[in-house]
Amino acid sequence: MRALGFDVHKAEVMEYMREYDRNRTGKIEYLDFIDIMTQKIANRDPIEEIRKAFKLFDDDGTGYISLKNLRRVARELGEHLSDDELQAMIDEFDRDSDGLISQEEFLNIMKQTSVY
Repeated sequence: MRALGFDVHKAEVMEYMREYDRNRTGKIEYLDFIDIMTQKIANRDPIEEIRKAFKLFDDDGTGYISLKNLRRVARELGEHLSDDELQAMIDEFDRDSDGLISQEEFLNIMKQTSVY
């Protein structure tokens, strides 16, 4: 579950085991796992998920995504983009022309995708 982006605690896992491990084998069936994950995904708050993604970019906690932040993320993803290319990405969505992407601007970007 953690590998799929869910913060689960032992008590929650134990509750799932009590509910789905009917034969007390210490395992749950694949289809039961799919059922659990389907429910968890359906209960996600998309705005909260976007805010979490924003924080991954904003590693310095300024409340903005800067060229420096975007450069770091691109490097971590193995993307070889020039500063001009990265700045062009920022400029495209920077509605207030401050050279940064605010959380609100980031939300607008994400709402334009199929992710939202």
